[in-house]
Amino acid sequence: MRVHVADHPLITHKLTVLRDVKTPSPVFRSLVEELMTLLAYEGTRNVRVEPVDIVTPVAPTTGVRIADPKPLIVPILRAGLGMLEGMVKLLPSAEVGFLGMARNEETLQPTTYAERLPDDLSDRQCFVLDPMLATGGSLSAAIRFLLDRGATDVTAICILAAPEGLAAVEQALHGLDVSIVVGAVDERLNEHGYIVPGLGDAGDRLYGTV
Repeated sequence: MRVHVADHPLITHKLTVLRDVKTPSPVFRSLVEELMTLLAYEGTRNVRVEPVDIVTPVAPTTGVRIADPKPLIVPILRAGLGMLEGMVKLLPSAEVGFLGMARNEETLQPTTYAERLPDDLSDRQCFVLDPMLATGGSLSAAIRFLLDRGATDVTAICILAAPEGLAAVEQALHGLDVSIVVGAVDERLNEHGYIVPGLGDAGDRLYGTV
């Protein structure tokens, strides 16, 4: 498993505003979209491309385009939806699937309640969107779900991660072709499984249900 912390000053600045409890939902949503585009830039460094011949106004040349089969973007519902628009803006040719997962607040274990994905993901690059990598259970289960359907490599893009969550994903997916891109790795998890200092419940803050 490869982990990349995208510690760009603009990312850190936007994270600071996201963390602030006084930031209202509309601003929070806008910042998540902006932040996601920055993180997606880091997360798509190894997106597959193929050569293409074109003619510029001056001369013929060879460039590249996104290769087939097109990448698949998979936001984990519901909070991952807030990251989708920023990712699609950067990678508009990608297809989009959905995976609904929820964490039992008592056991902290993930359950899958919905999925809308191609049955066969053979030779597909997949990008999983989940704001908070806390215990790592939901993200591990989501990545395993995609790999079991034939995906050949998976990149998860998260706003924040806890060290415990990264360790859990590493243990669950040891030896598999998985990358994780995060905006920051925070201190720890608290007794309720929330990232500290974190930013609270990303879903609640995105959709104003705090």
